Amino acid sequence: MIGLTFVYPLAGLVFGAFAALSAFDRENPKRLGNAVFWGLFAVCFLVGDRLGDLGNGVLALALALIAGAGQLGVGKPRTTTSEERERLARVHGAKLFLPALLIPVTVLVGALTLKRLSVHGAPLVDPKQATLVALVLASLAATLLAKILFRQPASAPLQEGRRLMDLVGWAALLPQMLAALGAVFAVAGVGKTIGDLVAHVTPVDSRLAAVTAYCLGMAVFTMMMGNAFAAFPVLTAGVALPLVIGRFHGDPAVVCAIGMLSGFCGTLLTPLAANFNLVPAALLQLKDRYAVIRAQAPTAAVMLIVNVVLMNTLAFRR
Repeated sequence: MIGLTFVYPLAGLVFGAFAALSAFDRENPKRLGNAVFWGLFAVCFLVGDRLGDLGNGVLALALALIAGAGQLGVGKPRTTTSEERERLARVHGAKLFLPALLIPVTVLVGALTLKRLSVHGAPLVDPKQATLVALVLASLAATLLAKILFRQPASAPLQEGRRLMDLVGWAALLPQMLAALGAVFAVAGVGKTIGDLVAHVTPVDSRLAAVTAYCLGMAVFTMMMGNAFAAFPVLTAGVALPLVIGRFHGDPAVVCAIGMLSGFCGTLLTPLAANFNLVPAALLQLKDRYAVIRAQAPTAAVMLIVNVVLMNTLAFRR
């Protein structure tokens, strides 16, 4: 059955290639830091299941130490120049978008069909990982299509991938690290602790105070976690269920939907949501890496207030 055992080794080989290419990039004064960093990340994918919790913890600390010590730099991959890209854009025109458009189409089709395929009665693809497997297959198909259409060197995808990773840097690892942190918080019972704290400081008879605590807590905890999906189970179990739903009888569907949206307000305000806020700034090579957050902050503040009003109005209509 095709599942993570297919996805992880492939990802590990890609990051291993980034590490090897970085090591030989003599124009990058921090090439050794890049090589070790991406090499350790490749190890995480290749043999992480054999390292155990302690081994993976040490590996994560090593990655944080390298990034925190400022040992990552932007290299100069052997790829096309800006002038060559402009020329290729004029030559190929709209065909440049075909590989990029192939990815979402393939993922959609794969997510709907792969989980239904079977061989001798056994699933061909792990149903729980069908979307992820489809994404990997789509990426491979798009790479092959780009190779055929644009006739670039075989090393071009890896060099361009390395260039992208060098620009994004350590922020590329944040989603994986924060997901692990969310799991640790859940096991440690952080949700119950937060719930007890909020219940202690929230007025017993104030529905608005409970709603405000939940919405504001979702935003703040998302800013800390970098991911609303990681904050949601903690704050919902600790605040929404016992207070907003249990004590004041709020509609669970409305409370949870608006609560998640409140978490997304926090996503707009935190650099820990790197894929939303730091990566675009890095890709656009903005001088202010927090420019995206600054632009989003007014919208996030207004939406958070609106969410409090909506929950207090719509969740208790019964």
